[in-house]
Amino acid sequence: MTILEPMPPERFDEFVDVVSASHAADNVASGRWAEQESESLARAELERHLPQRAATPDHHFYEIRCDPAGPVLGFVWLGSLPRGSVRVAFVFQLFVYPEHRRQGHGRAALLQVEKLAEAMGLTGVALNVFGSNSAAQALYRSLSDVVTSLSMHKRLSKSGAA
Repeated sequence: MTILEPMPPERFDEFVDVVSASHAADNVASGRWAEQESESLARAELERHLPQRAATPDHHFYEIRCDPAGPVLGFVWLGSLPRGSVRVAFVFQLFVYPEHRRQGHGRAALLQVEKLAEAMGLTGVALNVFGSNSAAQALYRSLSDVVTSLSMHKRLSKSGAA
């Protein structure tokens, strides 16, 4: 059974390293960023969203595990964000280590995020997904997530991502 455990503060640096690398790779795969600048851009975005690191208000960090004493299978980072007159849980990052993918851990983690959001009094769960990540899109659709906006890009030059 997959569970979410609050991330201990001493694991935050590992989380930063993992999600920065993942976010950089996703942005390169999507064509948004050039590879040579992707890591610095990913870390800058992380710092902008988390100016107080793990202590940033309204942000919550979890480890994905099969049991509390078992190995970390991945991470979930969610924030409580305003959407008009209500607040929603925004999933900034769902990361499952490659060796644990395609085993239902991402799905189980998202279902637990829904329960956490309800317990926090939030009205929904929102997230962004890269156009190049068809596996994640299929997972989100299977959980009844719907597209609420779509960002598109056309590259005008072959000299790097724009």
